[in-house]
Amino acid sequence: MRLITNYEVLLEEADKQGLVTKEAKLTSGSGRINGNRIAIKKNITFKEKNCTLAEELGHHHATVGNILDQSSVSNVKQELKARAWAYTRAIALQDIISAYKKGCRTIAEISEFLNVTEEFFVEAIEYYRKKYGLYVKADNYIIYFEPLGVLEIYDNKEKKND
Repeated sequence: MRLITNYEVLLEEADKQGLVTKEAKLTSGSGRINGNRIAIKKNITFKEKNCTLAEELGHHHATVGNILDQSSVSNVKQELKARAWAYTRAIALQDIISAYKKGCRTIAEISEFLNVTEEFFVEAIEYYRKKYGLYVKADNYIIYFEPLGVLEIYDNKEKKND
């Protein structure tokens, strides 16, 4: 089973990829990446750092060049790719199932379990809803995105004795 992503896991992942991650006093935004250097805003919550680092790693994996100018369609597309990478890395479908198995039912409970902000979680669910539709089957579960819920699928086939 996959380890739930958290800030320390992402820091180790960044380090293994040759990226240098530092916490800094940023005047705008919560994170930046430039080449192999990632800056994460110092005075934000642990959950915000987790979400920000996931997104900055998404930029490392999915974008090219400076995309700060979001009036460019190309830059907007790259931003969406980076966020998609972050959502699937920080909140995999299996993670949603794990939260369900632990008794988490609300957005607040699931976000807390997954070490992400509620805003990031809601954005991830919206991303999955656009990608898969109203639900997706994962393992022996159906994850509903609207309304949010998880349903376990039971196999009722009985073995016949000869």
